[in-house]
Amino acid sequence: MTIYERLLVEKQKKGAGFLVLIDPDKQDNKKTIGKAERAEESGADAILIGGSLLFSTQFDQLIAQIKKTLHIPVIIFPGSLRQISSFADAILFLVLISGRNPNNLIGEQVLAAPIIKALGIEPISTGYMLIESGRATSAEYISNTRPIPRHKPDIAIAHALAAEYMGMKFAYLEAGSGADMMVPNEIIAAVVSQVSIPVIVGGGIRKPEDASEKSRAGASFIVIGNVLEKKDNDSLINEFADAIHFKT
Repeated sequence: MTIYERLLVEKQKKGAGFLVLIDPDKQDNKKTIGKAERAEESGADAILIGGSLLFSTQFDQLIAQIKKTLHIPVIIFPGSLRQISSFADAILFLVLISGRNPNNLIGEQVLAAPIIKALGIEPISTGYMLIESGRATSAEYISNTRPIPRHKPDIAIAHALAAEYMGMKFAYLEAGSGADMMVPNEIIAAVVSQVSIPVIVGGGIRKPEDASEKSRAGASFIVIGNVLEKKDNDSLINEFADAIHFKT
């Protein structure tokens, strides 16, 4: 079973999947490994690791150490070519379809593809869509692209359909790390009603009840990251797992 298939099984069993995003720049390796372990114990279905920037020089070693102790998938959420590791179970092969920067549409992908092939990492093609969130995010700034207006669900639908028709396996609606405002439930519901591929939603989700609303709006997977970095609170991870896994 591929990692992609495994994620779909978890989604089917639980209503929606819970993905914990860890940015290796936010803390040292020891704390990062500990957070990944607690996330698994508390009900996370997979770990995403990566960020818009990467100051750490130990990305490969970090993923290798995490893999030694975890049984859930460890998936790279890359911000650049520097964020590739043979120790990961899979990598989101991101195409920033909401932007018009050719480097994020095909340039980085062409450079990354032979490396991913040589290392034997499972690529999961993902149409990545930035949604307006109230202020400029790191992803928006680094990618030099504008987000989709949050009051324009038709534009989001068109981009998600394009992702599906180009053969991508996920559509990812992203407000951005630490965003002021989350992806609107109306956009989630509108996109889900028009596409047949799973929809991932992340960015700015700070409360379990908000995560529950996103999953019930139709999101297949919910990504939680920034709020867990600010609070070393195992019970909060449990609360998010319970809120997202609405079938359990």
